[in-house]
Order: sequence, then C-alpha cells, then structure tokens
Amino acid sequence: MNYKENKNIHVMEHPLIGHKLAILRDVGTGTREFRQVVEEITSLMTYEATWHLPTKEVEVTTPLGNCKCNVLAGKKLAIVAILRGGLGMVDGVLNLLPSAKIGHVGMYRDPETMDPVEYYCKMPTDIAEREVIIVDPMLATGGTASASIQFMKDYGCKKIKLMNLLATPEGLERVAQEHPDVELYVAGVDPDMNEDGFIVPGLGDAGDRIFGTK
Repeated sequence: MNYKENKNIHVMEHPLIGHKLAILRDVGTGTREFRQVVEEITSLMTYEATWHLPTKEVEVTTPLGNCKCNVLAGKKLAIVAILRGGLGMVDGVLNLLPSAKIGHVGMYRDPETMDPVEYYCKMPTDIAEREVIIVDPMLATGGTASASIQFMKDYGCKKIKLMNLLATPEGLERVAQEHPDVELYVAGVDPDMNEDGFIVPGLGDAGDRIFGTK
C-alpha cells in the first residue's frame, strides 16, 4: 500500500510546520536556531498526535465563579528518544506533556548492511504501562525505526507512536508494513536517499546540526 493511502501515517501539512521545516533545511541555519526550530516543530506535531488523550470533567473556580472544565485523565506517557538526534526532539514533547517519563535507545546503522545495531538502552521501570512516543528526526530506510518499535514491544508496550521530522516513502512503507498497529507522524516526506542512506534533499545530518558537531 502506498503510504498516502495508509490511515496510520500522518504527514503534517500545517503552514507553520512547513515554514519551520524550510528553516531546518537551509544550510545557513546555525546550531542555536536549528535546535530551537526542531523543538518548535516537535511541539506542533505533539499537539496533533495527542488528540486521542482521554479527559475528565472537573470543577474550577475562576475569579468570577465556578465552571466545569476538561482536563487530562492521567494517561501515562513516555518519550523514547533514539540517540542521538532524538534528544533534540524531547523538549518539544515535554513542553506540552511535562510529566512524561523519558527513555533512551542507542542505535547506529552498520555502514555495510545499513541494518540497525543497538548499543544502549535505558527505560523507565514502568515503561510497559505507558503509551510511548518514539522520537527521531530522520526516517530513511526505516530499519532503525522498525527495530526500535520492536524493542519497545519486547518491553511489553502496547500503544506506540513514532514521530519524525523527515521521512522517505520507503521508510514509511517499511515501518507501516512491519508494524501496522503503530501510528506515524512526520513533518515532511522527501523522495529519495543517497548511497550513504541520507534523505535527499533532506536537511543534512540532524544530530550534527542539533549538537553543532560538524
């Protein structure tokens, strides 16, 4: 199935996201601004990805009287950052969900096979009881994302979402095929990858640009 026909794949088309994504793509954008815009886009995407959160009605006293309001009903959430680029997206989620716990998965792509290799993992002790949002700026081949999702399922997680800034059709289709129960949220889709597995035209190495290491 083409990714455009999959109801679990959500490509953000909001003008603000498109505008901010253009800033990230620009080779002239410096580290400080790049980092800030990654956070801003992630917050906008988090807003879209959390429509489903349950609420409960409470009574609130205002300066002029009482009223009934809806507040979050205590849904347990966790952010899982794929190192290292995913770290740049964590604060964007926490801006809207400050009580979420944070887990970390370290993976790298084997330069020969392009397959993901895990080198680090640290999760909240109650991760299996939480709804998980996995964050990673780039979804290229889909190998790392798919492996990370499977990793969380092995931990017992039942409700998982994946959030990326940029993706390729190939990556989206692979993750959707291997994990049809997972919803994917992306800010943009680019048509191709180069021989090194980088998204083209993309925005370069997201981790290097977030942390100023290149």
